[in-house]
Amino acid sequence: MADDASAQPREDQRATHEDRDGVVEVLRLAAGDGRLTLEELDERVGAALTARTYGELTALVSDLPAARDTPAGPPGAPGPKDLVRIECHHSGARRDGQWLVPRRMQIQVTIGNVLLDFTQAILSWPALQIDVQIHSGTLTLVTRPGIMVDTDDLEILQASTAKVLAPWDPDVPVRFRIDVAGTLDVSSITARPPRRTLSQQLLRRRPLLQALPPPRP
Repeated sequence: MADDASAQPREDQRATHEDRDGVVEVLRLAAGDGRLTLEELDERVGAALTARTYGELTALVSDLPAARDTPAGPPGAPGPKDLVRIECHHSGARRDGQWLVPRRMQIQVTIGNVLLDFTQAILSWPALQIDVQIHSGTLTLVTRPGIMVDTDDLEILQASTAKVLAPWDPDVPVRFRIDVAGTLDVSSITARPPRRTLSQQLLRRRPLLQALPPPRP
């Protein structure tokens, strides 16, 4: 009879996509239970999606309950979806806070506004595909360091614009990609960091104020 330990994969063996997805799910559930902060979740999911071996994956969940011991939540509790559709006609829609980002979104807007705030969003996938059809409307993406937005596949028609502003910290490696494709007609898409608070603006200016020479007596 073979030893049970020999059936377990060695830490130096290569991991599969299924292995990585399983670890991401454990991390997501742990964050939902309060065991991980959003920053820790973001960092560990990025590492899990690029992990090559079982050892690298094991290190990411070694301080967490195993997947079978992690509470699954009440029956019918939502998980991240493959596809989410948003339609706005003379109206608006927004996603913010700790919302679950799907693999793909379809957004149709006619005289309306959609805001997707990713600053606290739970990212379970390496990328998000957004397909848009916007007429006389706006789409705003609020990003954070580590998120890249690509609008190269957009068809920009009359009186329309697509503007991508990089997050504040350009040194953070890209861990999540948003690809936007579709058509803009008399519309706009803006990807930007969150607005700075007054205290953040003052802290940003303080070094400049300190660098000024003292006033003459």
